[in-house]
Amino acid sequence: MIVVENLSKHFGSKHAVDQVSFQILDNEIVGILGLNGAGKSTILKMLGTFLLPSSGKAMVAGYSVIDNPDEVRRNIGYLPDLPPLYNEMTVVPYLKFVARLKDVPVNKVLSYVDEAIEKTNLSEAVGVKLGALSHGFRQRVGIASALVHKPKVLILDEPINGLDPVQIVGMRDLVIGLKSDHTVILSSHILSEITKTCDRILIIDKGTLVAEGSEQELARGIGQNMKLTCEVDNLSDNLRNALDEIPEIKTIDVMGPPNARARLVLETTADVRSKVAGAVVHSGTDLLSFTSENAGLESLFMKLVGTDHQKGDLSE
Repeated sequence: MIVVENLSKHFGSKHAVDQVSFQILDNEIVGILGLNGAGKSTILKMLGTFLLPSSGKAMVAGYSVIDNPDEVRRNIGYLPDLPPLYNEMTVVPYLKFVARLKDVPVNKVLSYVDEAIEKTNLSEAVGVKLGALSHGFRQRVGIASALVHKPKVLILDEPINGLDPVQIVGMRDLVIGLKSDHTVILSSHILSEITKTCDRILIIDKGTLVAEGSEQELARGIGQNMKLTCEVDNLSDNLRNALDEIPEIKTIDVMGPPNARARLVLETTADVRSKVAGAVVHSGTDLLSFTSENAGLESLFMKLVGTDHQKGDLSE
């Protein structure tokens, strides 16, 4: 659905985006992460035909952002970080207005508006002026305006910025629900939400793409370890010997005496929970609890962008 090859944008001597390449499949949700000024919004604006690339190629729904910008615009819905709303209008007239701007046929405007309202759960706000809506509902109206013409691709720049925790959960569910009908690319600085919302993550640093994949794929790619914690009863030497035979386990910390209740903390280079559980059972040790964790996306992100950004802002 989206193909980007060696895409670059220069502002004078500043390389805002430099030789970025990636692909996004149909009905995939992909998130862009990067520090302030990394180039996230610049990439989205080029895909949305708001900025002309300095070099490279970007295809959206089969059309070039350089050679066929009008066709690209027909196939995308774009939501900037601040939705362009008319505060004196209410939801339905505003969405009708946007639908006509986007060449929705007159006889289909009302049905398209109704569908956009349903997808974004706006029914309780239809009679309220946009200027009186909460920030969360204003974001929903912005998304409704981006999808009112039924585009194949939705480009959302910081859709959860400024939302409270309850609104964030609602927006997450909304975006995930859009996946059945749209390909979605979004930027966000809320790292935990990226992992809960997106199928894949693109990490941008100083205008370049430094990594892409799911959180698990990124962790494997940079050797990020996982920590497994087991609480057992009747700890035996057989278990320790069995765990030593699992090559992915790098360290084993045992807290507790033999033949009694104990806690084992294992550092591994891969998800070996099934192997560990099997070793516990076959050793005759009783498994009381089993938890796993990794360092999380924030730690992965900081490793990928380098230590010189440690005090940076994860926003743009």
